Amino acid sequence: MGIKDQFQDKAQELKDQAQSRARGVKDEASERASQAKGRPRDPQSDRTRQEAEDRDRFEQDYDA
Repeated sequence: MGIKDQFQDKAQELKDQAQSRARGVKDEASERASQAKGRPRDPQSDRTRQEAEDRDRFEQDYDA
């Protein structure tokens, strides 16, 4: 694997992490807005956010 490939892989990894974090932030904002309106939380969004956090933790452990 060449240096170019390594940089492309790292760039893709960072892009994926940024997208998953952005989804987590959106989910959190949506959850807070729902709570402010008195609506119950959506268990599906909780599961999705947890999966993204687990994936991020795994990727961080893998990098180290």
